[in-house]
Amino acid sequence: MSDARSGAVPDLTTVPDLVAEADLTAEAAKLDADDGLRDKRELFVLDETVYLDGNSLGALPAHVPGRVADVISRQWGELRIRSWDESGWWTAPERIGDRIAPLVGAAPGQIVVGDSTSVNVFKAVVAAVRIARAADEGRDEIVVDATTFPTDGYIAESAARLTGCRIVPVAPGDVPGVLGERTAAVLLNHADYRTGRLHDLPGLTRAVHDAGALVVWDLCHTAGALPVGLDEHGVDLAVGCTYKYLNGGPGSPAYLYVRADLQPRFDSPLPGWNSHAEPFGMRPGFAAADGAVRGRVGTPDILSMLALEAALDVWDGVGVDAVRAKSLALTDFFLRCVGAYVPQGRVESLTPAAHAERGSQVALRCAGAGDVMRRLIERGVVGDYRAPDVLRFGFTPLYVSFGDAERAARVLADTLD
Repeated sequence: MSDARSGAVPDLTTVPDLVAEADLTAEAAKLDADDGLRDKRELFVLDETVYLDGNSLGALPAHVPGRVADVISRQWGELRIRSWDESGWWTAPERIGDRIAPLVGAAPGQIVVGDSTSVNVFKAVVAAVRIARAADEGRDEIVVDATTFPTDGYIAESAARLTGCRIVPVAPGDVPGVLGERTAAVLLNHADYRTGRLHDLPGLTRAVHDAGALVVWDLCHTAGALPVGLDEHGVDLAVGCTYKYLNGGPGSPAYLYVRADLQPRFDSPLPGWNSHAEPFGMRPGFAAADGAVRGRVGTPDILSMLALEAALDVWDGVGVDAVRAKSLALTDFFLRCVGAYVPQGRVESLTPAAHAERGSQVALRCAGAGDVMRRLIERGVVGDYRAPDVLRFGFTPLYVSFGDAERAARVLADTLD
């Protein structure tokens, strides 16, 4: 039997007798007993449900309600306006950004938290075009991931209209072939939201830089699940949400990364009083603040922002490399269980076999996927469905166990049978 950590993924069109007869339940128990992250599971509010939708909304860290209650009752209820200074509300966007920074491989002072992912994509893409054009006015193309989450495409098209650029949609693997002297900015997703396929951030970043352009990475489906290495790979700008693998809560604020040496040239298309050099000067003319503060716009969403800050406590003492190792082991093991349990020919894995190309989710193509997922949820296995035929299972290593993976595959098999 192949080891769960080997990276070998079975051909799901066949069911080898040895795997079919293996005691995968016992193996799951042993893997859970050896799991160095197993104690983190106790930090979350969980029940008997197998929750494999953390790539849409992360589970609630158990201590967050108490912290939010303090923000509401004491900081807001008692201190009121004094909390902007005494409770640190004013500096929260940068303070929380510095807590996210090590999870995406960034030094402090380069991430600001606030607004939605869509708003931050808009800021980043327009700013990238402006920086590129300041050096070369002839750059008038924005290359965008043709397989991207739809909103990123909508935002890129709006940014193109605003800046007078044209959009060049292309699959991530084909990006190097369309880059040239007219390329201003490139917007890419680190992982495909449907299949979980991981794109080559280091290689594509180098290719964009070799063409004299800037790159913007969307980290929504990777931050908190695997190493990103923003500083190491010289990424220009990046954005991401915090309600998936970072467990910040529904609608929790997104973040914007601006590489330190680009910050003096970061010209936001949404300047606001919070990004002014003298925010309380109330001057009619705008003068941008120094550093990542330039990425701010208006008054921060304090309640959701401080809920996120509390949620990040679950990362204390956790290395992203350990999270990545467990993620790969979990997805390998789940695919083995699917291969052993699910009737032949009923599902097809869209998840890359190679670890270097895999995020932290498993996508299975399945006839009647929407109805299958509805029945799975009724039976206590929560994933999600992507039209027209994809079952999507997200694996959050801080709280998903190998026992969860085995049970999910078993219930899937029973449902399809």
